[in-house]
Amino acid sequence: MIHNSHIVIIGGGLAGLTSAIHLAKMQIPVTLIEKETYPKHKVCGEYISNEVVPYLDFLGIKLKDLDIVGISQLQISTKNGKLIKSKLPLGGFGVSRYRLDHHLWITAKKLGVQLINDQVINVDFQRDTFLVHTSNNGIFYTDYVIGAYGKRSILDKNLHRDFSQRKSPWLAVKAHYGSKFDSDTVALHNFEGGYCGLSVVENNAVNACYLVNYESFKKYKDIVSFEKNILYKNPYLKDFFENSEMLFRKHITISQINFDPKKPLEQGVFMIGDAAGLIHPLCGNGMAMAIQSAKILCDLFVANNVSKQYSRQEMELMYAKEWNKAFSKRLYAGRVLQKVLLHNGFQQIAQKVAKTIPAIVPEIIKQTHGKPLVCS
Repeated sequence: MIHNSHIVIIGGGLAGLTSAIHLAKMQIPVTLIEKETYPKHKVCGEYISNEVVPYLDFLGIKLKDLDIVGISQLQISTKNGKLIKSKLPLGGFGVSRYRLDHHLWITAKKLGVQLINDQVINVDFQRDTFLVHTSNNGIFYTDYVIGAYGKRSILDKNLHRDFSQRKSPWLAVKAHYGSKFDSDTVALHNFEGGYCGLSVVENNAVNACYLVNYESFKKYKDIVSFEKNILYKNPYLKDFFENSEMLFRKHITISQINFDPKKPLEQGVFMIGDAAGLIHPLCGNGMAMAIQSAKILCDLFVANNVSKQYSRQEMELMYAKEWNKAFSKRLYAGRVLQKVLLHNGFQQIAQKVAKTIPAIVPEIIKQTHGKPLVCS
């Protein structure tokens, strides 16, 4: 079966759905292809910086309808339980991907976005036109393709992306818990080989999501054994897990998470969200960056839809420039921070410095965050 569309978005996560909503709002035809159905839980820290609130308002996303939880405080602990406390410069909010993605999907549908549940298996570029091949719906002929498929996909190998040829050691584990936890706080607790984030989402559920090196994890027969033998060595994590009730039937996981540098463009495909670059979860800014990357690209599409002044090649160059301007320094800062926080000696030094000069922590946070987005 053959289909035609002006723009095809591959992936219906934060970046993909936000892009679809933005383009549809500006009367630009768009098709979004997502392999999963909603609502669905995803491995994610579920904290969003307030920097994207003006943009969500512009898109008509009513945060009050999502029962978001305001967050203004940060706690970081070393492996042995030494604690750093700080205010978050901009603050943010907690909301589950289960609720947020589903809300965005419904919003996109109401705006007339063509939403298709299917698996994209390949993308070809022929004679200035893309051919998007799917498992069940045939081929989509389109002028532009937006890659918004998240952390990893079979498309990365099909597009011969450099990082896709290398194995990554990182595994992420997530579940929601019933627990007493300060709703205005996001906590980051370190343990041997990784770190765990805790924050409250709607219905007073606490999202616990941790990243661990697989070499550390595979020594134990299951997740519970790993947590008791490794995470519990941090007294804050031990206290949390021993006094919490898991709300999920089982943990959800994702492996082969790759933090290697990526390119915002691959063979003419505009990459956004985690497909363009993945910041380390300890920075707490991945969701906001995914949303902002959608804005950067969609602003460019909207401007060109009006003026028709840019060629495909000019669009590619402009997007790459704006993406790097917005995110390259943040991603570098994230890589440095991860090396510091996963190294026991550096952890101890960082904790002492933060205790001596408390104002340094908000300044470090600012290196991985942006300013509130300006919308017009």
